[in-house]
Amino acid sequence: MVEKEKQADNFKHIVRIANIDIPGQKQIGISLQKIKGIGANLADVICKLAGIKKSAKTGNLNEKDIAKLDGLVRNPEKSGFPVWMFNRRKDYDTNENKHLTSGTLNFVQDNDLKRLKKIKSYIGVRHMKKLPVRGQRTKSNFRRSKGKTVGVKKKGK
Repeated sequence: MVEKEKQADNFKHIVRIANIDIPGQKQIGISLQKIKGIGANLADVICKLAGIKKSAKTGNLNEKDIAKLDGLVRNPEKSGFPVWMFNRRKDYDTNENKHLTSGTLNFVQDNDLKRLKKIKSYIGVRHMKKLPVRGQRTKSNFRRSKGKTVGVKKKGK
């Protein structure tokens, strides 16, 4: 009983990791996924490298564990992550393996699209015309770029 009261006193409803507010009542494996750029698999690896059970409540973590998680999220390259889990392998400018999160990820994606549009690559042209980029069929789908929907007129009497 005493431990539960102690945990209730130290419980934090919001935990800040990598400049993102994370809910304290959820499990750490799930709440890490609130950070853009971190999915389920990466959250599991982060918990394993930090030595924290992924089923532990985020609000019950102490400051040392939070600092460890923050360091892993900010610098996964130096923390022993497998390279194949990074979301930016062989970066266009620096040719390095990186893992980007939150605002940096949005900024880099926007710059990549602007570069593709500027050089007028196939992908860039498809983005400019707001058409699907990855080879989907367009005959009966993607009405957003074609205008209003077209219905079939019934035969009059």
